[in-house]
Amino acid sequence: MRTHFETLQIRTKGKGTYEITDQVAASVVKSGVKTGTATVFMQHTSASLVIFENADHSARVDLEEYFERLVPENADYLTHTSEGPDDSTSHIRMVLTRSSEVIPIAGGWLQLGTWQGIFLFEHRRSPHLRRVLVSVLGE
Repeated sequence: MRTHFETLQIRTKGKGTYEITDQVAASVVKSGVKTGTATVFMQHTSASLVIFENADHSARVDLEEYFERLVPENADYLTHTSEGPDDSTSHIRMVLTRSSEVIPIAGGWLQLGTWQGIFLFEHRRSPHLRRVLVSVLGE
């Protein structure tokens, strides 16, 4: 049984989706694992991970707009705003998505579907340096 652990550092420019599929795939290649799983974990409470359409950028634009409407900033019911009007909303958006994903590996490759990519979903307006942990386990 082989294991490989890596910390990816992803620099964001503020709200939006950032594809990290290639970085995760590179971790799998480095691991030498041919059959197993890759667990990808976001170490933050104001950003998340999603597996989403990666062929047409407009799908991501729609997702981002949907979240702007679903969890709007400056709502009068928000109280956790010590770091600004996107403070509480960024945490709520993270809870509505995911902090981790587990992806099968076969033949040494992530078994994502044809139009699937792994994305860091930044929920804060300001740029951040995000840590994404990748743990690969298998043979």
